[in-house]
Amino acid sequence: MSASRIYLDHAATTPVLPEARAAVAEALGRWANPSSPHADGRAAKAALEDARARIKAALGWTGDLIFTATATEAADLAFARCRQQGPKPALTTVEHDAIRTQVAEGEGFDLQVGSDGLLAPEALSSWLRMIPGGLVAVQHANSETGVIQNIAAISEVVDLAGSYLLVDCAQTAGKLALPPADLLIVSSSKVGGPPGAAALLVRDLKLLVPSGGQERGYRRGTENLPAILGWAAALEARAWDMDRLGYLRGKLDSRLLLNGARLVSGIIGRIPTIGAYAMDGMSAMAQLVRLDSLGFSVSAGSACSSGKTKTSHVLAAMGMDPDVADKVIRVSFGPSTSENDVDRFAEAWSALAAEARARAA
Repeated sequence: MSASRIYLDHAATTPVLPEARAAVAEALGRWANPSSPHADGRAAKAALEDARARIKAALGWTGDLIFTATATEAADLAFARCRQQGPKPALTTVEHDAIRTQVAEGEGFDLQVGSDGLLAPEALSSWLRMIPGGLVAVQHANSETGVIQNIAAISEVVDLAGSYLLVDCAQTAGKLALPPADLLIVSSSKVGGPPGAAALLVRDLKLLVPSGGQERGYRRGTENLPAILGWAAALEARAWDMDRLGYLRGKLDSRLLLNGARLVSGIIGRIPTIGAYAMDGMSAMAQLVRLDSLGFSVSAGSACSSGKTKTSHVLAAMGMDPDVADKVIRVSFGPSTSENDVDRFAEAWSALAAEARARAA
C-alpha cells in the first residue's frame, strides 16, 4: 500500500503479510504439481499436506480440510449435496452474496433476522420443526456490519433438528475461535495470506458430493501450493491483536458518534475489525469518492457490491430506512492499522459531516 494512503478496507482483503510473502516466494522456487508421481511432485505433495496440518493446527480444527481457490468455491462444495439431494437449504437474510447466490430463487428458505442483525435461535427452532434435516447457513460475523451471530446456540438448535450447519467464517477465521459447526468456510486473503487459497472445513465427508480428482476426490483443479504455504505462514504469524483493534474501533466509534454519525448495531457484539457508520446528508458513494481523494481506502457494503449503488441487502434485511442505509460506509481494520490512522480518518470524516450539515442548513 502507498505510504501516503491509509488503508481501512481489511474486510475486503488484508494486504499480504511479510511472512506470507516470504513463504510464497520460497514456494515458487520449488513449484511442482502435488498430483504428479515423480520426485518433485511428491515433494510438493508433502509440502501441501504439511501446510494442511499447519493451517488446521493454527485454526484449532481437528476435522477434514478441503482446499479451494476461493471462499465462493468452498460454498459451492458445501451446497452441492442439498442441490442434488435436498431438502431445500435455509439461509439468513444477511448472508454474503457468495452464499446467497448458491441457491436459485425459490430453491431455498429465508431466515429473517431482527433489527439488530441477529438470528434468534428460538425462531430458528420453530422453523426447523416444520422443515428439518437440511442445510442451514449462517455467517459468523457479518462482513458489512461486523455483527457476530450466536453460533453456539444456533448449532444446538440445528443439531436437535437433525439438520446440519454451514458457517461462513471468512471474516473471523484466524481472528476469533472457530464456532461449532458441521461445515465452515475459511479464507487466506482475509487474514493476511495471499489470494488464491481458501478451504472448506468438514466434520463428516458424507456431507459432501465427490466432484473431481483432487482433494480426496472432492475438488477439481490443481491446488495453489504457493498461496497455501503463504496462508499457513500468515496464520502462524499471529498478527491479529484483537484487543488492540477493539480499542481502535471503539475509539473511532466514539469520535464519529460525537460528530453526528449513526452507528450500525453499536450495542450488539461485533467483531473488532469492522465498523459501519451513516453520515447524514451525504450518500455512501459520495463519501467514498471524497475520502478516496483524501487518501483513505474504505468501502460501502461487502467487496463484491461496494462499487454498486443499490441499497445493501444486509441493511434492508435489518429493516433500516433506505435513506439511512444509502449513507452507510464500512471501515475495517487490520494488523497495519495504527492509532494515528484512526485519528486522521476521524478528522477527515468529521470534516465531511460538518460540510454536509452546513449544506443542509
